[in-house]
Amino acid sequence: MAKDGELEVESTNAGTVANLKNPTLSDQDAADLAGVGKRQQLGRRFGFWSMLGFTTTMMCTWEAVLFANLTGLVDGAGPTLIYGFIFSWVGSLATAASMAELASMAPVSGGQYHWVAILAPPKHSALLSWIAGWIATIGWNANTAAGAYFGATLTQGLLVLNYPDYGYERWHGTLLMYAIMLMVVIVNTVAVRLLPKIEGAMLAIHVIGFFAILIPLVKLAPHGSPSSVFSEFGNLGGFKSDGLAWFVGLISTNLPFVGYDGPCHMAEEVQNASRIVPRAMMGTLLLNGVLGFSMAIAFLFCIGDIETAIASPTGYDLIQVFYGATDSHAGTSVMTAILIVLVTFATFGFLATSSRQTWAFARDQGLPCSNFLAKVNQRLELPLNSILVCTTFTALICLINIGSTVAFNAIVSLTIAGLFISYMIAIALLVSKRLTNSPVHWGPWRLGKFGLAINLYSLAFLFISVLFSFFPPELPVTAVNMNWSCVVFGGAVILGLVWYAFIGRKQYNGPIIEIDLLHPGQAEEA
Repeated sequence: MAKDGELEVESTNAGTVANLKNPTLSDQDAADLAGVGKRQQLGRRFGFWSMLGFTTTMMCTWEAVLFANLTGLVDGAGPTLIYGFIFSWVGSLATAASMAELASMAPVSGGQYHWVAILAPPKHSALLSWIAGWIATIGWNANTAAGAYFGATLTQGLLVLNYPDYGYERWHGTLLMYAIMLMVVIVNTVAVRLLPKIEGAMLAIHVIGFFAILIPLVKLAPHGSPSSVFSEFGNLGGFKSDGLAWFVGLISTNLPFVGYDGPCHMAEEVQNASRIVPRAMMGTLLLNGVLGFSMAIAFLFCIGDIETAIASPTGYDLIQVFYGATDSHAGTSVMTAILIVLVTFATFGFLATSSRQTWAFARDQGLPCSNFLAKVNQRLELPLNSILVCTTFTALICLINIGSTVAFNAIVSLTIAGLFISYMIAIALLVSKRLTNSPVHWGPWRLGKFGLAINLYSLAFLFISVLFSFFPPELPVTAVNMNWSCVVFGGAVILGLVWYAFIGRKQYNGPIIEIDLLHPGQAEEA
């Protein structure tokens, strides 16, 4: 296996053996997987276009510009949603490029925690790897709950718009979330062979839906002035400093870019993964960034009075803006329904990714009940137990919405903290390797002489984003508007560390070697 920071990819017959068992597995994929000591267990169903569709629709960038913009509108309005978007887009491109190097080097479903185990000094490898795996698992499972939440509450918003007598209840939203999760788990299990085709089709719908909302919005809505969009700073959050308000509002411009590491966790189901996964990550950000930035500008020109939009009884300013543009319940409902469909389909990808992250970490004994979670259903070629457990965990999170929307939002905001910190650990170790000129076995996709600068910029962006994601959205801080994500995240990390101290450190020593590169015929059972 690899020594400190280096992957030893020996010439073996692993690819030939794998091809006899799995015709979708190329020699390169087999060599890449053997290079990190893993054997093929999942079916490789995805190519470039299906993976591009998977990630592009899962990120829901232009859609999130509409349904996740509240903090940005309160803390800065146009200057936050425009210039903050550019800041988040460039930072995400730098981060994705850095992670694409790692994914090309080691295209394995474990992603961050596996790369950390490879890059970290041996003395600290197991602990740092476990921390990266734990918080990434938390982040991805929270993201699945977030997708169901937005789909359900947007549906409730339409009920409020169309039925004045409808009594908005949070438990209604939770039931709608369960309905969404039922459809999501069916597609991810019994209908999994259709998932690549569905994701490919959703890429087309993702682009068509963009124009289906953009054109009537721009054509029918009254337009504001360029100054109201690009230069008038709206500090409704009560912060004394406009600069501080701008940074707090970044949570609204970071959320549209969450999920570009999805292909990394699907790598063992992608053909020619060391090349396709990096291309899918970068292609997704380029496409979604253009669509998202265009939608942000159009929405801000058409929003009208920001305070009126924020105060919409539907719970979503976008529904108020759509209605102001069309003056039609039917037109508003169709435009909003497009968003509901797309965020629901994005949740297909959230569950797929969170379950692969959970399965990979359990395969290496990084979670409680790892042996159960690591089992693969041979008929479906899927980590069925991990899918069902992630679904159950999401269902439990959804119950929190009944008691408190504030508490639920705190948990789903774990997405940014969990994922971004796991990125930071891996990229920081890569920077260390570059600074010390330590050997690294690069894959076919790399940044070359610009790598260090891009890595450092990514770290600065991630640090700023994580820090301000814990800030409350407005002042004065009360129990109602407090951002409880720092408490929830800290509690989750502490609970995990307690488990690791007493149990986990005895069973988790980093990624398990399933294939001995020096003796390929002697494979260790996972």
